[in-house]
Amino acid sequence: MSKKVLVTAGGSGIGFAMCEAFANEGADVWAVDIDNDALANCPETWRRTALDVTDESAVKKLFVELTKTWGTIDCLCANAGIAGPTALIEDIDLAQWQRCVSVNLEGGFLFCKYAVPLMKQAGSGNIILTSSTAGLFGYPNRAPYCAAKWGVIGLCKTLAMELGPFGIRANAICPGSVEGERMQGVLEREALAKNVTEQSLYDGYASGTSMGKWVTAADVAATATYLASEHSRMVSGQVIAVDGHTVNPDP
Repeated sequence: MSKKVLVTAGGSGIGFAMCEAFANEGADVWAVDIDNDALANCPETWRRTALDVTDESAVKKLFVELTKTWGTIDCLCANAGIAGPTALIEDIDLAQWQRCVSVNLEGGFLFCKYAVPLMKQAGSGNIILTSSTAGLFGYPNRAPYCAAKWGVIGLCKTLAMELGPFGIRANAICPGSVEGERMQGVLEREALAKNVTEQSLYDGYASGTSMGKWVTAADVAATATYLASEHSRMVSGQVIAVDGHTVNPDP
């Protein structure tokens, strides 16, 4: 039987790469994204649902549909996140803070809340949470994002302890600087905040790793498929950085 994998923010970036990697391994994939246009560009063989991951009624409705369609879920990749504001703490509006924390942390909580009962019933399952190297280090001008991503790691550790007795594993991936549209936006805002060039920041993010390069979405997806496989059957509660080894988190 094909593995059943649901990926949030699956319409682009890391989420799309995860969906693609699992599909290439023969899994049935369900991509969730807030962006209808992004989902429309996904392969028709993937199931696709547009929703806001912070909307509990929409998430609950999705899992009713998933249960009718699949019966169970083998792997949840709670990957949805937003960069949030790039600003000093005194310049961040409460609404900006709340939205960033809600998408990055509460979205993962909601999907775990509704996936776990299905996994418990099956006596197995994998939860893969996307945190960030921002969940391992502090970054100036990124307070809400860092706070949320640290929270994701706390959620991961707790889930691993709660769910291990039921045969369910939980792990977190911490991507570093990932090539793509999202980080391009971060570079633009950070360059303005620091009054430096985008190119200098780009180079700084790369030189801040021991491998001297940026990460690709495929690098992160490969780690996700490993964590969902039997090769990692005794790996749980772990926080795995896919970042080329960050040695200087502040470019």
